[in-house]
Amino acid sequence: MSSPHNSIPSRFVGRRAVLRGVGVSLALPLLNSLSSVRGAAAESAVPNRMLLISNNLGVLPKQFFPKAAGKGYELSPYLTVLEGFQNDFTVFSGLSHPAVNGGHSTENCFLTAARGPTRSGFRNSISLDQLAAERMGPVTRFPTLNLGVNIDKANRSLAWTRDGMLIPAEDRPSELFRKMFVQGNPQETARQLHRLEERGSILDAILEDANRLRRRSGSEDRERIDQYFTSIRDVEGQLQAAREWETRPRPATNHAAPDDIEDVKQFIPRFGLMLSMAQLAFESDSTRIVTLMVDAFATPVFQLNEHHQTTDGYHNLSHHGQAEEKLRQLEEVDLQQMALLKNLLTTLSEKREQGQRLLDHTMVFYGSNMGDSNTHDNTNLPVMLAGGGFQHGQHLAFSSENNTPLSNLFVSMLQKLGIENDQFGSSTGSLTGLEAA
Repeated sequence: MSSPHNSIPSRFVGRRAVLRGVGVSLALPLLNSLSSVRGAAAESAVPNRMLLISNNLGVLPKQFFPKAAGKGYELSPYLTVLEGFQNDFTVFSGLSHPAVNGGHSTENCFLTAARGPTRSGFRNSISLDQLAAERMGPVTRFPTLNLGVNIDKANRSLAWTRDGMLIPAEDRPSELFRKMFVQGNPQETARQLHRLEERGSILDAILEDANRLRRRSGSEDRERIDQYFTSIRDVEGQLQAAREWETRPRPATNHAAPDDIEDVKQFIPRFGLMLSMAQLAFESDSTRIVTLMVDAFATPVFQLNEHHQTTDGYHNLSHHGQAEEKLRQLEEVDLQQMALLKNLLTTLSEKREQGQRLLDHTMVFYGSNMGDSNTHDNTNLPVMLAGGGFQHGQHLAFSSENNTPLSNLFVSMLQKLGIENDQFGSSTGSLTGLEAA
């Protein structure tokens, strides 16, 4: 029996590709009800949010991981930078994605846990942020924001659709600011509404093709096409929400529009600026889910400080072979990234929303697909989670030989967003030891 994939007319595939190109994806959806999640989000006095950050070359592991486990542990050299926030974050060791190996090829699987990225015919799966956005519904203008620093936009992203398609990251802060805060004139709004209507017409054509295909398919294929119809209804809902948001005024802000930092050698300033944009997105409630991929792999020789730049590109530095000078430079840039995280935590703790710290309702997740870039090791990943209303102040250490699935942590984070989900990727449940405050 032929499958729907093999028998779909070429015009059907082409129309679907057009929708992908304008930011709408059709895929087989999860069939759980969205109503309870949307209701819970509406009733919450202060919404929960999630910022997911990954540096695809990781950090030096010995300087990152604490030696002792549990509460009251001694901060590692890197985590010492975050002193003062020790009770606001948890550091994890012994976590990884089962069967997600192959060195740098794992970077696109960090938030999906899709197995075997080096296999022939590999297809990625839905990322954590996109699943969360599906379940939460259109509660904000942007269901998610997918950002990047020095990113190779054509090949890398943390965000992937349900059918495994890359969602390009926005790497220009000025463009992100415009989308969030600059109100178009009536003519621009009309043009955008017209574009949305055109997308609706494409969707109607896809539905017509799918109905025609269903009539000549067998029972097994009809069941799969019926699932596809559910996807179409979901996309119709996305388009309707986009139309409604387009007619609403954008929020006001006292922040000036940022100037893009064009020089890719300014790695740390570019990273810091994008973190500040993520924070601004949360403060304005433009979105409640942000991903930020730091593409160190694509970062050439860069400025370490005002007077010095690295002796090599980031990737070559990461293959240090224990060379003293390379290690020194890596340690310096790792410490600067920890300082950026401290600045973010400081600001989120100072901002108040209905009398509560923004940090207490914002999960800040930082980690990498690389446990040790020097050896292309994808186990024992460096991971930490701050804020979000968990009981922090601990080092949760799992087996370094038989790692616990990182997706268990993702399940705990989904549940903290109010999403009743007990499975994601390769998870075996929620993460033991991480409890709500």
